[in-house]
Amino acid sequence: MHLTLDLDSEVPIYQQIRDRIVEAIARRQAGEGDPLPSTRQLAADFGVNFHTVNKAYDLLRQQGVIRINRKSGAVVRRDAGSGPPEAPFTEDWEERMRVLLAEATVHGMDRQDVLRRCAAMLDGFGEPA
Repeated sequence: MHLTLDLDSEVPIYQQIRDRIVEAIARRQAGEGDPLPSTRQLAADFGVNFHTVNKAYDLLRQQGVIRINRKSGAVVRRDAGSGPPEAPFTEDWEERMRVLLAEATVHGMDRQDVLRRCAAMLDGFGEPA
């Protein structure tokens, strides 16, 4: 799994790390049981504080994307498309999607453009196994 960050972005580094890991799982670059780099290793790779990586990993753990074990470290918890999502995830996701769609509307994107862009992004993740 290859992650890239924009250190000049207004998006916090921990959020970028979280987002890139979720995208890598969605693209099937990592699957259930695959290990993630240690927080110290990833921090050293990006030249950021390991607490920043720890915050991203903790967020992923809370969201059920990874599990963290003292012996094995952080590993992917589930494969992309490995079954229906849990209700709390769906509710949170719909709320975030509502805001993104509202932003698109405010900026003048029409329905077909939004749907086309969503379909193109989903195609980039491929079909569930």
